[in-house]
Amino acid sequence: MDLYGKDLITTQDWGKEGLDEVLALAKGMKKHRYEEPYTEILKYKTFFMFFYNPSVRTRQSFEAAATELGGHAQFLEPKAMRLKSKDKAGETIEDAASIMSRYGVGLGIRILEDAVEQYGDGETLLREYAKYASIPIVSMAHDKYHPCQGLADLMGLQEHMGDVKGRRITMMWGYSSMVRSWSSVQEDILLLPRYGMNFTLAYPEGFDLDPEVIETAKKNAEKAGAKFEITHDRFEAVKGADVVYSRNWMSPKRYAVGKEEDQKLALQYKDWRFTSELNNLTNKAYFIHPMPVDRGNEVDDEVASGPRSIIYDIAENRLHAQKAIMALTMASGWK
Repeated sequence: MDLYGKDLITTQDWGKEGLDEVLALAKGMKKHRYEEPYTEILKYKTFFMFFYNPSVRTRQSFEAAATELGGHAQFLEPKAMRLKSKDKAGETIEDAASIMSRYGVGLGIRILEDAVEQYGDGETLLREYAKYASIPIVSMAHDKYHPCQGLADLMGLQEHMGDVKGRRITMMWGYSSMVRSWSSVQEDILLLPRYGMNFTLAYPEGFDLDPEVIETAKKNAEKAGAKFEITHDRFEAVKGADVVYSRNWMSPKRYAVGKEEDQKLALQYKDWRFTSELNNLTNKAYFIHPMPVDRGNEVDDEVASGPRSIIYDIAENRLHAQKAIMALTMASGWK
């Protein structure tokens, strides 16, 4: 499958063949990390990174990825640029996308809920850049999805479990005051059932995710011969699970009531934590998390740092998955 020039805004936009190609290349790049021809793929080429929201691993992994491919990643903050917004005059998306397409080979954008007014605004912005740019647009996490994290999660599970078809993952809401985005969890909700994983989603009443995403995930699961279920009982949810992903996410009220009020909603569920007690109910489950982990709230420290935790492997896989994405979408004729 030819992925050159293709945008990656969510894995749902790509066929499974393309995703498999990324995963296979990422595993090869991990094994032969500093060897040719991988180190020459983006030689002398520039990848632009727009950060509407700050990050740690995203910036580190994308900059390292560009460097290891022989290229350069340029860090940009829109607030320091003359870009048109609702409140100020400046360069339009059409103009910015068209000009950057003359300078670089790809553009990554990170825009989460703190940088938008309504859910979906970040996705709209990415797709508008994709409309006008002649270079690939890659989501570095936006208000709806985080495709690079989803691919890193899947890559890590495949490395530790082999074929994930028929294995069971429980994604469980975990208490935190951090009021986290939906992007990472919704990406996995879409992606992992496509690979045949039985998916259990567990959360307290009032912390529903995007209903359209849930419906698509159910269809993905049905097509792959997998199960998708939702429960509000965390004890039942983890019984027999092969993988547990315990992470906080905001409520649907976040955009209307603000971050502080959403923190108050979460306070009544401080007992929602992936504890050692819950871990004992699983099928010796692997623990995954996109990080940073809110230890002692989302998950017990001994689980997050336990022998079945693969959070560091997955964090490393962000680098390799992103290298593969960049190589396949930004380097003409390279496979």
